[in-house]
Amino acid sequence: MKNSKTFFSEEEKRGIEDAIQRIEKTTTGEIAVMVADSSDEYREAAVTGSIFFSSIISLAATILLTDESVWSFLIILTLLILPMRLLFRFLPRLKMSFIGQKQRESAVRKRALAAFYEKGLHRTRANTGVLFFISLLEHKVWVLADRGIYEKIDQETLNRLAAGISTGIKQGSTCKNLCSAIDEIGGILGKHFPVTHDDTNELPDSIITE
Repeated sequence: MKNSKTFFSEEEKRGIEDAIQRIEKTTTGEIAVMVADSSDEYREAAVTGSIFFSSIISLAATILLTDESVWSFLIILTLLILPMRLLFRFLPRLKMSFIGQKQRESAVRKRALAAFYEKGLHRTRANTGVLFFISLLEHKVWVLADRGIYEKIDQETLNRLAAGISTGIKQGSTCKNLCSAIDEIGGILGKHFPVTHDDTNELPDSIITE
């Protein structure tokens, strides 16, 4: 499974950086892209999943290999819990079956908001920072804009752009869909926040990873 550092190829990274640079020549808006392996560790899902799979395997083993006693079941279950926890750690995708849609969306939204402040997107001179946050484990995207941009762009528009990128993740066209979203929001930013003679590049154009 690809991680945040290898998700985009070098060619795709250059294409995304070129798109950001092209847009920022026309607007005072600042665009950043961040890719995270996941938005949460989902410890409860790992525990639930470990118990579930351990119980199923223990029950089957008790019926097929032992005298079907409760003690045999409990012993096998106890022996399996730790290996299962390790399995969920090394194969985090297994957690997704034990995480609801609303929980995933909430985790991505909270992590994107935290990243917005951690990476300093709220410190741009005109409050015109935009963050495209991609969370790989959940296959979800959240787009955040600073308060200066929210006066001109509503969250519904940002959600639509995020949904398009999320679709790209599932279809293997993330780079293409992301660049299209950058171009679209760039057109909006260029209209409402045109570039000025003293504009400076306040955020990195390269993809942020963690």
